[in-house]
Amino acid sequence: MARVVCFGELLLRLSAPGREKLLQSPQLDVRIGGAEANVGVSLACFGHEVAAVGTVADNALGEAAAGELRRHGLDTRGLRRVPGRMGLYFLAPGAIHRPAEVLYDRAGSAFALAPADAYDWQALLAGADWLHLSGVTPALGANTAAAALAAARAARAAGMRVSFDGNFRPKLWEVWNGDARAILSELMAEADLLFADYRDMGVVLGGQYPQAEALDRVEAAAADAFAAFPHLQWMACTIREPRNVDHHALSGVLAGRDSGTALAPREEVGPIVDRIGGGDAFAAGVLHGLIRGWDAERTIRFGLAAGCLKHSIPGDFNLVGEAEVEALVGEGRYDVKR
Repeated sequence: MARVVCFGELLLRLSAPGREKLLQSPQLDVRIGGAEANVGVSLACFGHEVAAVGTVADNALGEAAAGELRRHGLDTRGLRRVPGRMGLYFLAPGAIHRPAEVLYDRAGSAFALAPADAYDWQALLAGADWLHLSGVTPALGANTAAAALAAARAARAAGMRVSFDGNFRPKLWEVWNGDARAILSELMAEADLLFADYRDMGVVLGGQYPQAEALDRVEAAAADAFAAFPHLQWMACTIREPRNVDHHALSGVLAGRDSGTALAPREEVGPIVDRIGGGDAFAAGVLHGLIRGWDAERTIRFGLAAGCLKHSIPGDFNLVGEAEVEALVGEGRYDVKR
């Protein structure tokens, strides 16, 4: 097992109950989430030591968010408390042919306003094996972009490995007219493990991927990523085929610089309970397999199974352990557990 540091914003998720549209009835369900926290909670469920680093509001909302991470076993001593507000996002769950919709309310949050030099990376990364970041953090503004890059460079200088999830969020980049291509390229250049697909590589490297099959597009994008980023050893992604909002098919791809491509075959997922955090669950599963030293095929099958299971769990967090994921990969996976 490993010690993993996850740097990013903790959020409050406010969602319409059931399958309602936002404020169809005057109530909202509240959950805690955030891309990096989702990965951290999943890794903690798999048995790793996980530390959360970031900034939260010094009020009851910030304390509730930090407390939720502690409840799942994360070390929250790296969370700064400052006066300000928590970032929010509102979720209108989809149904059948009506897609889900996310509304962000994150501008001016305590995390977004924290200066880039607010974090002592030498101390925060001490004793850690991996740093996990995502493209959501630099999308929030110049301060968070600089902080994420400082974290990645400090981790690499310390001999740690860096995991980076592209998580391209155009709505967030547009708010401050950030240069997504340049900033994401700098961060990907520090990564050992990259979660991205051909669309991300199109944004960052400007590549065109006209291949007919999604797998061929992913493999072409991975080749471009390995050529552009010398530190990069692995690139992973899912291939999602929506049947409708409630039923998707998922497969997984793990491309290695020196080991070719490993595939996890298609799984039919549905009816979907909650797909938010599914990509983070997949990322945690792949990272877990690499930490454990598994071969590429076992790693990607585990990652895909973890991502599939998240679709059955309400909220942002994937609250399953290694044995539960392994059971989905194995035989008799739908039997009643007695």
